[in-house]
Amino acid sequence: MKVSEVAKALGLDVVAGVAGLDREVTGGYSGDLLSDVMARAKPKDLWITIQGHQNIVAVAVLTEVAGVVVSGSVEPERDTLERADREGIPVMRTPLSVFEVAGRLHKLL
Repeated sequence: MKVSEVAKALGLDVVAGVAGLDREVTGGYSGDLLSDVMARAKPKDLWITIQGHQNIVAVAVLTEVAGVVVSGSVEPERDTLERADREGIPVMRTPLSVFEVAGRLHKLL
């Protein structure tokens, strides 16, 4: 499934990185400890977090995840969105909790 299809199905608001919306999503990973995400997230996962700082983009590039979902109504910082646009990393936001997003994503995939 493509990031754009997942975003539509889950009602996610795409706020940056639209150039990467055609990336393939094959799984998901939830985590806020960046070293844990770097060690365990797989390429093509959709990463679900409550963090909005620009380091999430660096970790997304490093791990080759399909995109990042910032949950819990957290607003990603402007620098984060600008960097995501430059890197082509889709960043989406939602008022849903990490738990709710992960459950819906699991059901969808």
